[in-house]
Amino acid sequence: MKPSIVCVGEIVIDFISGGEPCGYIGNPGGAPANVAVAISRLGIRSAFCGKVGDDDFGRLLLRTLREDNVDILGEPFTKDAFTTLTFVTLSPGGERSFSFARKPGADMLLTREDIPLASLQSATIVHAGSCSLSGGAARQATHYAMEKASGFKRMVSFDVNYRAPLWESEASAREEIHRALPYVDLLKVSDEEAYLIGGAENIPDVMKRYKITAAVLTLGKDGSICHFGGRSFHSDGYAIPALDTTGAGDAFWACFLMSLLDEKISNTDEITLETLKNASSLSNLAGSICVRKKGAVPSFPTRAELERAASEILPQYERK
Repeated sequence: MKPSIVCVGEIVIDFISGGEPCGYIGNPGGAPANVAVAISRLGIRSAFCGKVGDDDFGRLLLRTLREDNVDILGEPFTKDAFTTLTFVTLSPGGERSFSFARKPGADMLLTREDIPLASLQSATIVHAGSCSLSGGAARQATHYAMEKASGFKRMVSFDVNYRAPLWESEASAREEIHRALPYVDLLKVSDEEAYLIGGAENIPDVMKRYKITAAVLTLGKDGSICHFGGRSFHSDGYAIPALDTTGAGDAFWACFLMSLLDEKISNTDEITLETLKNASSLSNLAGSICVRKKGAVPSFPTRAELERAASEILPQYERK
């Protein structure tokens, strides 16, 4: 059985602050790898293409992918850099700040030759994010993967995921993100990062300029706004206290893509407004489940957990 979605980009160790000064707890992370794991837990076959160091952390990350039934594409190990480490410091409200051990990190060493064109061609969705555009060979490899997937008429998904310490400058991030947008069909951007594409109010113009089919602006606990076909709609969030927001956006987006795949959508012409409304409502719920635990991968719901939450929580909000 071939994967329905191929995720390309970074896989890292997230060290989440444990409540004590300089005390951190390690968890698997990296946005594209997170999406691959999260969507696999939701019952969709996924694959990941990226690089780890030939070290204990790299082996831990690959073991995590395998345990969640994510196919690993190509040769994931490199001896030329250590597995990338991310240190995530949490505020009392669960919001995050980031530091990186990446000069370079293994994730930067993904090359064009590592991109499995046959796997891209056979997938329904190819997903990437902006962190892997920040430098090293991975920048060109990610652009290459998106360009090839678009040429194969696959649906290309892209997450504007900005971490300032990874970039030479904000201007460089804007340039690389806009360079990727011509290949994008499904765009995710948070309210905190929308300024990189001209602000939330500019999303319809960006979609028109780059022929993007659907774009979702995530608003954290306030839900999301989806733009499609010249229209937009807001989906409510869920007022659930956040312990850690790490991975919530990835859980949201994995559920969004899962909803499209559940509807057997294989190209953008088959996407409807009703499909996106259903996807957005369920995705906000998935994000709210994720913030209840620390770390991304440990907090991703299974399909059964999501369905149980939908039966217990959604009716409560619908009655309000």
